Amino acid sequence: MTRNAREELLTVGEAAARCGVAGSAIRYYESIGLIPAVRTAGNQRRFHRSVIRRISVIRVAQSLGLTLEEIRTALEELPESRTPTKKDWARLASSWRDVLESRIRTLEHLRDDLTGCIGCGCLSLKACSLFNPDDRAAKKGPGPHFPDTSE
Repeated sequence: MTRNAREELLTVGEAAARCGVAGSAIRYYESIGLIPAVRTAGNQRRFHRSVIRRISVIRVAQSLGLTLEEIRTALEELPESRTPTKKDWARLASSWRDVLESRIRTLEHLRDDLTGCIGCGCLSLKACSLFNPDDRAAKKGPGPHFPDTSE
């Protein structure tokens, strides 16, 4: 590796400082395949400067409520060794639009139904529109089905 090539690579600490995240986050992102790393002869991680943008996208996506799996799927569409172009970012944003719209609708529904729950004390899970819309738990048969709200 030439001196010039080494200078273009970032250590974990340098990448963390540039991105405003902990070094452990950088190592975790690399370990689960969100960002690529190269290894030195001493097996130390080094990162191309392009990971700065990828890490920024990861952080923004997480703030939008996207899971790391959703983020990984989207990042697989982006180039690893170069800074993504405006066209790359537009494609990425488009892929997240449907997911975000669905979450917005769900949150609006929860917000609207929450008003009816204030003061109810959840005396009837059978009729609760938040935890058991249309008594869906009855279709699961006997036994406890709460507090799992992922129905």
